[in-house]
Amino acid sequence: MAVATEVNTMQDVLDRLGGVPLRRLRARPEPGRATEADLIAINASGETLCELVDGVLVEKGVGFAESILAGAIIALLREFVIPRNLGVVASPDGMIRLFPGLIRAPDVAFISWARLPGGGVPRDPVPMLAPELVVEVLSESNTKREMERKRQEYFSAGVDVVWEIDPETRTAQAYRRGVAPALQLDESAVLESADVLPGFQLPLSRLFGELDRKRDSR
Repeated sequence: MAVATEVNTMQDVLDRLGGVPLRRLRARPEPGRATEADLIAINASGETLCELVDGVLVEKGVGFAESILAGAIIALLREFVIPRNLGVVASPDGMIRLFPGLIRAPDVAFISWARLPGGGVPRDPVPMLAPELVVEVLSESNTKREMERKRQEYFSAGVDVVWEIDPETRTAQAYRRGVAPALQLDESAVLESADVLPGFQLPLSRLFGELDRKRDSR
């Protein structure tokens, strides 16, 4: 996948990135000139969490409720993956190079041993990988066009399944490479992918129930 880096106007930048809010674009380095080293440095600083797209450092859309859901999905996936020794589960700060110059940081990613170099955990801070499954928990700043672009990139890189979780509507969309349309799921449904993780089930009522927990709840 070719990565465009020439920048003419900021509107061009926003259009290419899917209409993300301007507040999520880092002005330094100059849009169109950011490098992988810049990305590693800013993410290591703890100042923010960015992705590298078209030579632009793009801050991840984040929120507290979104982080709770991502954490819950990671915990449930690990409960399934680790005892069966299926591979690894990465969190949002796990940067993945999909193509040269294109680095994403999905909220959750499952990568089997077969897709990991040497069948082990990479030591490269930004390995080139195509997870079987990626999960994106939507925030209010994520645009429809931004997510469409992300899915296209994931699938072009070889990702098999993309789950999008919407805390606002308490729904999920399950996308599969080469298959349309997406599977639309409400809170009563169960997320699963029999070929990627046979036997794993994620009841959405349990997931979204994390947002309803209180001190006196049982």
